[in-house]
Amino acid sequence: MDMNQYLEMFIEESKEHLQAINDNLLSLEQSPQDLEIINLIFRSAHTLKGMAATMGFEKMAHLTHEMENGLDLMRNNKLPVTEQVMDVLFRCVDILESQLADIIEKGTDSTIEIEDTLKKLTSVIEGKPTAEPSSPVQSDSVRAVCSFNSYEQTVIKESAANGKNVFLIRVVLDQSCVLRAARSYMVFNALENLGEIIKSEPSVEDIEEEKFDFEFKMVLVTDSDEETVKQAVLQVSEVSLAEVITIDPAKLETEQAMAEAAAAAATILPMNPVNPTAANSSEKDKPQAAGNGKQQVDAKKLSAGKSVRVDIERLDILMNLFSELVIDKTRLEQIARDSNNPELVETVEHMSRVSTDLQNIVMTIRMVPVETVFNRFPRMVRDLAKELNKKIDFEILGAETELDRTVIDEIGDPLVHILRNALDHGLETPEERIKAGKNDTGRLQLVAYHSGNHVFIEISEDGRGIDRNKILKKAIERGLVDSARAESYTNEQVFDLLFRSGFSTAEKISDVSGRGVGLDVVKSKIESLGGRVVVNSVLGEGTKFIIQLPLTLSIIQAMLVQISDEKYAIPLTSIIETANLKRNEIKSVHGQMVMDFRGRVVPLVYLDQVFSIPRSVPKDDEEENVVIVRKGDKLAALVVDSFIGQQEVVLKSLGKYLSGGIFGISGSTILGDGQVALILDCNALIH
Repeated sequence: MDMNQYLEMFIEESKEHLQAINDNLLSLEQSPQDLEIINLIFRSAHTLKGMAATMGFEKMAHLTHEMENGLDLMRNNKLPVTEQVMDVLFRCVDILESQLADIIEKGTDSTIEIEDTLKKLTSVIEGKPTAEPSSPVQSDSVRAVCSFNSYEQTVIKESAANGKNVFLIRVVLDQSCVLRAARSYMVFNALENLGEIIKSEPSVEDIEEEKFDFEFKMVLVTDSDEETVKQAVLQVSEVSLAEVITIDPAKLETEQAMAEAAAAAATILPMNPVNPTAANSSEKDKPQAAGNGKQQVDAKKLSAGKSVRVDIERLDILMNLFSELVIDKTRLEQIARDSNNPELVETVEHMSRVSTDLQNIVMTIRMVPVETVFNRFPRMVRDLAKELNKKIDFEILGAETELDRTVIDEIGDPLVHILRNALDHGLETPEERIKAGKNDTGRLQLVAYHSGNHVFIEISEDGRGIDRNKILKKAIERGLVDSARAESYTNEQVFDLLFRSGFSTAEKISDVSGRGVGLDVVKSKIESLGGRVVVNSVLGEGTKFIIQLPLTLSIIQAMLVQISDEKYAIPLTSIIETANLKRNEIKSVHGQMVMDFRGRVVPLVYLDQVFSIPRSVPKDDEEENVVIVRKGDKLAALVVDSFIGQQEVVLKSLGKYLSGGIFGISGSTILGDGQVALILDCNALIH
């Protein structure tokens, strides 16, 4: 049987199942006891295995089969949901995604190596340690012999920060020792001469009452070195062994958290009977994290809805054909007006109404939820937070908000840049947050919503905020800002400097960000989509990036204007109003022609000069026609010869010969009379 005819369907469905596995694994991390999530992952892996086997992709089928074995043990309470297990499962998903990419590109899954991942998966399923120990021997030793509460961890951390040595001392007495309490007292006494004992196991009372065998442990904070401490203990009679281990606070904290998570998972699962009711009842007790997990599970269930899968290229063709129809409709309207034939006018009006309805349907078909872009971020944030040793509570709101597919395709990379910056620069480490009086877990929020003809996407975090003075200092050093005027800059003007090419205040370059690239690319990309980005930030409280995007880029409402013999289209979304300006109302300020617009001084932009438009007859009017446009809070008055009127125009690209872009022009359109009109990029014209 020729399977190629099913390849496209296999690829699309595999993408959906992989996304579902990824999302549900993230939910499982939040709610490790939720059996329903494990079942969803199992079902997706099982379906993927069957599909891959049917299509002849043996490696993919093999890997999903092994995943299935592990998930089967998990849903039968034979394998706890530990961090180690989750890491291996995430790694499996990465391999599966690589295999799928290979299938798309080369038609085979055989070039991706899966042996190492299979070994790790088998090891965790069988309960054996993997080949990559997650912590050094020393840290394991500390954790194995002594546990610490949060207060003790804080004391250890602060002592180490103040330059003190923190040692865990394991003391073993001779088996012949009769007065164990007395010997232990002498050990305590010897060590207290060197520093402060902050913990002992067993407790001091139990040691005094000899409620221990021949071994006890204590934690000492001291200025002395390891050898001095060891000798002090060994000088006591009947001490057979003194083991001194240096405690590293950072490693201790990580190991402690891992041990607690593993212990919790191992104890919770066997204690809870495997049934959905039990899982749901514990879900209610768990506050936000579990709630979010369940919500995501419900949202991600693969549904066989009443829909038809359509190739996006076919939609593009449909859109292009409709664009041609809009141009012809405009031409027909013009012919009908010129001919003044009532029957023709009536027919064209009816056609216009049908065309408008048809346009709404075509546009709706092309609208895609931003969820398709947002889906990739939870996994990215999880991995990055782990890499940076930060605790992050990541929340997505408004994922169902719809945008035109052309915008969706372009918005992913800018969002990745901003999120990575927020994680790396914006949010503090748990230690820094506690020191600043905040919760140790940072909040990162990604929100999308509609407003008018725009979609807004906000990325906010409650991190350290942006230091305005630091930016200004850097900008003055680089000659971007006049030091005399620096203080008069508004916050928006200051934060806008972050988008300058190569501008960075990061003191340390990391693999994540801080190389001075990224935000300038973000801004240029968003502006090329007809949108804008602004930054709000409060030092010590956090930062918010607000991105404003148009709903669609294909068909827009525009005002047509005439300059000499040429016609231009100005997008209505940029226009505030039009006006006739008498010459005596035009003033000159520092050589710049300006007008008064409701108390605001607005600069005039003479388009004939900007675009070097030739004039056969010099302009000598008593009045100027102006179109007042905006870019954020900034305004400008574009001077034109005359207004033609409002019209729906189809945005066409300038073609490959002009792909580098022309200043002030964002595209072109074909008018009803067959003429070509250039569409103005108002953002570029306003300074």
